[in-house]
Amino acid sequence: MKLIRIKELFITQFRIVTSHKFGIFGTAIILFFCLVGLLAPLIAPHLPWDTIRDASGKLAIMRTPCPEFPMGTTAMGRDILSQMLYATRTTVLIGLVSGLISIVIGANLGLLSGYYGGKVDEILMRLTDIIYGMPFLPFLIVLISLFGRSLWFVIIAICCIIWRTSARVIRAQTIAIKQRQFILAGKARGCSNFRIIYGHIVPNIMPLLLLYTAFNIAWSVLAEAGASFLGFGDPDNLSWGGMLYNLWISGKIRTAWWWFAPPAICIVLLVSALVFVSRAYEEVANPRLKKR
Repeated sequence: MKLIRIKELFITQFRIVTSHKFGIFGTAIILFFCLVGLLAPLIAPHLPWDTIRDASGKLAIMRTPCPEFPMGTTAMGRDILSQMLYATRTTVLIGLVSGLISIVIGANLGLLSGYYGGKVDEILMRLTDIIYGMPFLPFLIVLISLFGRSLWFVIIAICCIIWRTSARVIRAQTIAIKQRQFILAGKARGCSNFRIIYGHIVPNIMPLLLLYTAFNIAWSVLAEAGASFLGFGDPDNLSWGGMLYNLWISGKIRTAWWWFAPPAICIVLLVSALVFVSRAYEEVANPRLKKR
């Protein structure tokens, strides 16, 4: 029975996304970037940190796009196409992991706060208020100062901050749903709180959960790009923001358009795709939007 319910849930989500033309477009872009990230080691012509030479044996430094180097090269003679492929893997990984962990944290805190109320609600919402007062970059700088620059510390910093909005929204929705008749009937039949929360309330807020999952992933991508551009990213794992940082410190940002354009365009595309998907869920979570 559980497998059937899970299958029905996936079919429902697929129909929601495919019913919205921008949702289809956004999903296609997201799947494309995920596929590129998975296949990066297989399709990249070079390693991202290799200094390469052209056919004549000369160092390929600051080459504009050409058949030999489709996206050009950097000031260190590194292939931008190869860097883009590997950077896609890092950026997508950070976005997905941070977005999923943060929605799990925010959803559970919002559900517990909204369902139990009272002191539980007061404690969890005051914790949320504290997190609202914590800016991302200073928090990341403190982590880096204590533990060093690492991919996982960037993910931890993002997860510790971005769950706050989803927690508040899900709390409000939980408070509204727990007053409905089917929840009261479940309590009268002796259903446990765990079953009511995760068996009855969660399925009814699933579009809202997926909406904020998409938002959190998009915010994670932007946060990582901003942190890496400022030099707080993992130096051993190249990302799109890290490519822009390398461009900035090279002093070629005003002239090397072929170095700047690929990571900048990909950041815009991926974040836009996530917003398009979230728009499809937003119309389900808030049906009044369909009337506009």
